[in-house]
Amino acid sequence: MNKEIPYKIYLEENELPRQWYNVRADMKNKPAPLLNPATLKPMTFEELRPVFCDELIRQELDDTTPYIDIPQEILDFYKMYRPSPLVRAYCLEKKLDTPAHIYYKFEGNNTSGSHKLNSAIAQAYYAKKQGLKGVTTETGAGQWGTALSMACAYLDLDCQVYMVKCSYEQKPFRREVMRTYGAKVTPSPSDTTQVGRKILAEHPGTSGSLGCAISEAVEAAAHQEGYRYVLGSVLNQVLLHQTIIGLETKTALDKYGIVPDMIIGCAGGGSNLGGLISPFMGEKLRGERDYRFIAVEPASCPSFTRGKFAYDYCDTGMVCPLAKMYTLGSGFIPSPSHAGGLRYHGMSSVLSQLYHDGLMEAVSVEQTSVFQAAEEFARVEGILPAPESSHAIKVAIDEALKCKETGEAKTIVFGLTGTGYFDMYAYEKFNNGEMTDYIPTDEDLKPGFAGLPHVE
Repeated sequence: MNKEIPYKIYLEENELPRQWYNVRADMKNKPAPLLNPATLKPMTFEELRPVFCDELIRQELDDTTPYIDIPQEILDFYKMYRPSPLVRAYCLEKKLDTPAHIYYKFEGNNTSGSHKLNSAIAQAYYAKKQGLKGVTTETGAGQWGTALSMACAYLDLDCQVYMVKCSYEQKPFRREVMRTYGAKVTPSPSDTTQVGRKILAEHPGTSGSLGCAISEAVEAAAHQEGYRYVLGSVLNQVLLHQTIIGLETKTALDKYGIVPDMIIGCAGGGSNLGGLISPFMGEKLRGERDYRFIAVEPASCPSFTRGKFAYDYCDTGMVCPLAKMYTLGSGFIPSPSHAGGLRYHGMSSVLSQLYHDGLMEAVSVEQTSVFQAAEEFARVEGILPAPESSHAIKVAIDEALKCKETGEAKTIVFGLTGTGYFDMYAYEKFNNGEMTDYIPTDEDLKPGFAGLPHVE
């Protein structure tokens, strides 16, 4: 096919996906089930009902249905900001003097500034449909909390957000966007919950973690009539909703006969990476086509590259079900790096199983190199990227430079799933030469591993 490829590839309305893709249906080795922490038996629908919305539980437990219809109300909401563009990074290619063809799927073209809105509206919709009063959640960098506050405002639901303390302090404007949309935002760990008080007693002065914030949000939901807990990453249901990214990307590439050699995404809990790669991974699993998948995580929180594949608690307070995943231990509290959305101790069970089976790769990168790549990208492509997404930019640039050395014109696709306009404190630290690279030692990781539950 010899169509001239535009800078931005958009889909027509009739080309937009009307179903989410469930990659678990094509996985030979299914992700291990969530376990009840008390009985160590697989969690049942009834056991999950006090925490999650009914329809979301069905999606969480369904590992056989390949495609799940997107309700019309959600499709109507998606139309406000979807399709998102698939951009050919011509300017970056020229700057790098590489024969590689670089594309990025840009998910920052909505007020929340990230891909998180794709699942936030779905989860809020199912909560509203169930007749609930509101939802509770956690947020790291604040993008998930912002997205959920928008979705809840749209559907007239109460929204309570526990924001990781270091991000709460570093990103006051992200916090204020949430409050503008009507959310109540609490820095975590806090003294408003029993588990928060326990964490503060054990770790005085802690900057918090996503694991801490999850514990508080789950407790808050359980203690309020008509509330449920919703999560912005990690869970099967979230990866399912985020496949709208990969489905649009694949349709746009197919439209111009483009076949990527590698697909790159940042990895914290897995929603961004899983959403982008799932339709392509499905082809690989079915033996239809091969791709190289690269997960990029911060060296300060290296769950894939240095974690253990084991059952672990999803939260620091140990009140959530056990999930089998690559983990640093629920007790691991990472340093207060500027990639707040990637500071989770574990990884999605779906992605963990795919990684364990050798179907994808993972690399860890240090934050100064990430910000260097972010600024290089911003100066030629005109988008200020979020620190999280900049991990993918860093490795995409590395791979493009390898192509320059070998002369191979490989096609690289990566996910740019957030903007960095609320991350200027981090950019300031980098520009002032005050940013450091913290990499945990093996000794640092030992306590987290020691706390892993014993599951046969």
